[in-house]
Amino acid sequence: MHSTYSYPKFAYTPSEEQRTGTVKRHPVVVVGAGPVGMTAAIDLAQKGVPVVVLDDDDTVSIGSRAVCYAKRALEVWDRLGSAQRMIDKGVIWKIGKVFHGDKQVYQFDLLPEPDHKNPAFINLQQYYLEEYLITDAKKTERVDLRWKSRVLSVKPMSDHVVLQVETPDGVYALEADWVIACDGAKSSIRKMLDLDFVGEVFQDRFLIADVVMKADFPAERWFWFDPPFHQKQSTLLHMQADNVWRIDFQLGWGADPEEEKKPERVIPRLKAMLGEDTAFDLEWVSVYTFQCRRLENFRKGRVFFAGDSAHQVSPFGARGANSGVPDADNLVWKLKLVMDGVAPDSLLDTYSDERVAAAKENLLNSTRSTDFITPKSEVSRTFRDAVLNLAGEHPFARSLVNSGRLSTPTTYVDSRLNTPDSDRFAGNMVPGAPATDAPVEAQGQAGWLMDKLGGGFVALYYAGGDAVPAEVAERLDALAKGAVPFAWRAVTNRRREALPNELLDVNGRFEERYDATPGTLYLIRPDQHVAGRWRTFDADKLAAALNRAVGL
Repeated sequence: MHSTYSYPKFAYTPSEEQRTGTVKRHPVVVVGAGPVGMTAAIDLAQKGVPVVVLDDDDTVSIGSRAVCYAKRALEVWDRLGSAQRMIDKGVIWKIGKVFHGDKQVYQFDLLPEPDHKNPAFINLQQYYLEEYLITDAKKTERVDLRWKSRVLSVKPMSDHVVLQVETPDGVYALEADWVIACDGAKSSIRKMLDLDFVGEVFQDRFLIADVVMKADFPAERWFWFDPPFHQKQSTLLHMQADNVWRIDFQLGWGADPEEEKKPERVIPRLKAMLGEDTAFDLEWVSVYTFQCRRLENFRKGRVFFAGDSAHQVSPFGARGANSGVPDADNLVWKLKLVMDGVAPDSLLDTYSDERVAAAKENLLNSTRSTDFITPKSEVSRTFRDAVLNLAGEHPFARSLVNSGRLSTPTTYVDSRLNTPDSDRFAGNMVPGAPATDAPVEAQGQAGWLMDKLGGGFVALYYAGGDAVPAEVAERLDALAKGAVPFAWRAVTNRRREALPNELLDVNGRFEERYDATPGTLYLIRPDQHVAGRWRTFDADKLAAALNRAVGL
């Protein structure tokens, strides 16, 4: 196997507990230093919360693993200061093409509209992503990274959790007010708490081959149904950094995973696809089974589950990390408010409510993708092939083609934290929806709306071409200092002497995307989802919405 990446080794050092022989209580312990665990740790640290991260390894994940990262995950990492390095290293893409046999059926564009800071998707090997997040975590003293630290037991108590941790120097105990289990699909924490997944395992297997080669394929997602080089099966191609290409081959349920991973089995498949004369090296090979499963509840007292420890989906659609990162994003702000005494403990139940709803949505899409990619009967296969034959000429059929619906952020339509609309609005920015970006200027400096939202509650008042009425500004200033603090920004469409909290709506994108008219007010949550919106400012309605958004 050829390797384009040098795996770092992170030093194990004895903890304070081991050096002093004491049992110390920590505000938050995160188990697992993968993308989801590190996102939670960095977010907590930036909110002023010290966090211990326990990982049983001393390096990043082996193999490229997750490679596709969607715009919403990039926006979360952008807020934390980590996204730009990922984007610079990764392969930016937004076009997908679907083939049936050797014929292109159609193509799609995942971000056809302009004026967004972050791309629709990037492809980047997971080991790079983890390395960047770990590097950023080390920049703050609030993240205590503990390598070669395997959790042996978890004992929930009424007001804390006790963990036993095994290290090269032996076993020690530590306590945590809260635990976030990000320890993957085979989560030991989940097993220790005797929690089971619900869902199904599909009877099909796929081979992942990461191939190092110089090829002239474009930076697009290509998916073949029944290609001539892999007949009656499916194949997926993605470009990654360092001239590494991800190729997935459908194998069928009867395939032997260990046999299929052997080079003498993999290389002929690749030559059939790429041509006998194409030079390539194998970097990483794995075989996986489709699984669409989740926990019933992502909270167990003072222990929370996020990422693969809470839910598993098939890889097609890039829904793994792209649903795990929003888990962390959803949980951390709620945990911080509860720890600060601003919100009741019941706010933490909405983490499970909202993210279980997101998992259900992801599992439904993933299950439908799996059923289309791997038909379970001749009738299903006949239907699928008919759809593919029609899709080249008839747009109606393209909506039925499912080669893995690509990850999109969840709108928490039924969340009890939402304040339902009382005014008429058009567009997608409904309560519970993730905020969308728009170019803005702040005091003459070009920027982006998402950057101005930050990591707390924000009220956005659209003033149109006028100044914010003095009485509105005074009431917003007074409310912002209340029990649930927030910042507020004025958005205008006329260039003039800019005030510190005023944003100029460049190109009218904010007005368009938020269906804003003069006087419109939006309340945005710390995870950049819409909490409520109104056509006119009403201080009492805004105060009530803030209370509702923190579970009061």
